[in-house]
Amino acid sequence: MAPDLLAEPHRRAPRLLGLGPVGAHQRGDVGGGERRFPGLRRLGDPLHDLGRRHHVHTRPAAFSDHAVRLPTTRQVASAGVAVLRATFVHSGAARYRRPGGPWDRGSLDSAFSESERASLVDDVDRLEGRAVEEAVASVSGALRAAGVRRRQVVSWQLENSAAGIVLYRACWRLGAVAAPLHHRLGPAEVAAALEQVDPVLVLGSTGMPVLDLAGATPSAGRTRQVRGGSVSSGLAALLDTLPADGVPVRRGSVAVRPSDLAVALFTSGSTGVPKAVLHTHGGLGYKAATMVTVHGLGPDDAVLMPAPLAHVSGLLNGVLIPSVAGIPAVLMAKWDPEIALERIHTERVSFMGAPPVFFSQMAADTHFAPDRVASLRLVSTGGASVSPAFVDATADAFDCRVKRTYGSTEAPTITTSGPDDSLRRARDTDGRAVGEAEIAVRDPDTAKPLPPGSTGELWLRGPELFVGYGDRLQTERVVHRPGGWYRSGDLGRLDEEGWLTVVGRMSDIIIRSGENISASEVEAVLEAHPSIRHAVAVAVPDPDVGERVAAFVESDGPFDLDQCRRWFTERGITRFKTPEFVVRVDAVPVLAAGKADRAALRKRAAELATTATAERATEPTEQTGRPERPTRPGRPGRPGRPGRPERPGRPERPGRPERPGRPERPER
Repeated sequence: MAPDLLAEPHRRAPRLLGLGPVGAHQRGDVGGGERRFPGLRRLGDPLHDLGRRHHVHTRPAAFSDHAVRLPTTRQVASAGVAVLRATFVHSGAARYRRPGGPWDRGSLDSAFSESERASLVDDVDRLEGRAVEEAVASVSGALRAAGVRRRQVVSWQLENSAAGIVLYRACWRLGAVAAPLHHRLGPAEVAAALEQVDPVLVLGSTGMPVLDLAGATPSAGRTRQVRGGSVSSGLAALLDTLPADGVPVRRGSVAVRPSDLAVALFTSGSTGVPKAVLHTHGGLGYKAATMVTVHGLGPDDAVLMPAPLAHVSGLLNGVLIPSVAGIPAVLMAKWDPEIALERIHTERVSFMGAPPVFFSQMAADTHFAPDRVASLRLVSTGGASVSPAFVDATADAFDCRVKRTYGSTEAPTITTSGPDDSLRRARDTDGRAVGEAEIAVRDPDTAKPLPPGSTGELWLRGPELFVGYGDRLQTERVVHRPGGWYRSGDLGRLDEEGWLTVVGRMSDIIIRSGENISASEVEAVLEAHPSIRHAVAVAVPDPDVGERVAAFVESDGPFDLDQCRRWFTERGITRFKTPEFVVRVDAVPVLAAGKADRAALRKRAAELATTATAERATEPTEQTGRPERPTRPGRPGRPGRPGRPERPGRPERPGRPERPGRPERPER
């Protein structure tokens, strides 16, 4: 590591601590009777005709080249308990905290619109107008009655619902930290997550692993409330799991600072312990307000969120953006492309922000028809490799603007394009830095800046970046570099005008005989084929060349290794980048966040490669993988190469003398 990358001794990752007992460990059961609010409508009630919308595009905020250093964290004492608070360390902090500055947005609760058009719609509930505020106030009071206080952590494991959004907003109103768990997380992942954030209150639907594990993993000297029931049946059921004697908490009742923690989001992944990524009120409020402008969202828009609310995409596009813009948020408990098409049609959805898999599955659904998605005007997609061919296909299918974005749990939506940018830029690049965000491309080994057009590691900084990882067991983990930069581990390049093209993760680079191959580049070539809907390229270990390329494709017709080779040749792609294993699948496996499960695909590719190697030993013409290398005739007296199979049926040469030394040369 270069010397300038060493963090100062005080710059350590935060730890998130429980803030004292909140009462006896208990498990609440769902009681009888519903608590309803004015304006709360259940699905099945007559729905209002929202009518056709007329969209007004506002010009996005300037794409910035201003410098801003990331907030770091420090531990301070409050009432004798260690808590976490973000602090700004750079000389320009005052400029960003001025009235109207990026961090001068108070709490998230104060940043949310009070528009009558703000509504929440899910499989069970419809909250309209004042009903949203009444629900947040009531749940805030119930959480306070349960003992939740400012800076304490509340976790829940629920499917997507209006109740989930209300829980987020109720936590923020109290100044508590929301730590949602994806509903598909298994027991081991849930246990690891709870160990990191140590919540004082845990909520979950019946059957969720969190209900069984939460009470079994409290930290020493602490008690934890665990409450569950049929929460998935709606907001009223959620309230029935909480104390009934809570007094509604109105906006502004609790003093919450922009630097206070708002969420702990757990990064998705197929291996390792999930990390709790910490964000503040100021950072998230800034990001949401910026994206409302950059997307050109107005009062007549509506959002459909198919991704989990526990994921950064669900939080930003399903919770924060609709709340700030004061527009309807339409939710789905479980992903189903047919139901998604119905929701777009009936709720007049105009904007969706989600990974590519959701759009490709809707377009391939038998119920898809152009008139069912006529209201959709903007699709923002990222979180996975997005090729120009995918953008074209989606734009044609949905007849709307489709643009690429780049971001992560640590750095939500750092780049995208705006309404006034060219369609070519939205198609061919991942956008440019929005607002106060900055991107630098540096050499992964030396950390030296690289010139435009060069591929290197992406370094990021800006108000929206996370402030650390909430891991009680690893309190000295370094997460930021001097100057406020965050090393993303992603590879990309910037052109002369600052437009970004993400190449992939550093871990997604395939190295064949010393040559670097970008998995996303291979995927883009494959998805340009007219019959391929989606493709994922992964590395296959190989003893000869290090790694080879394997491709998994979803296609409308046959697509084998020979077709793949011809296609790459036609496209003028160098031979060493051409996949040497091709597997056609009905659907690429995905993680909970909608990204391709590359670990599972790498494992499967390795198994196929092992099988192909064994088969080639007896069937040299079998085309399950790379072609068999021609066998070089051996020289007499030279020992064969290790591992080379003997030729079956080769007769022993008669007359060969059995004496040590060089064998006699056979007569011609």
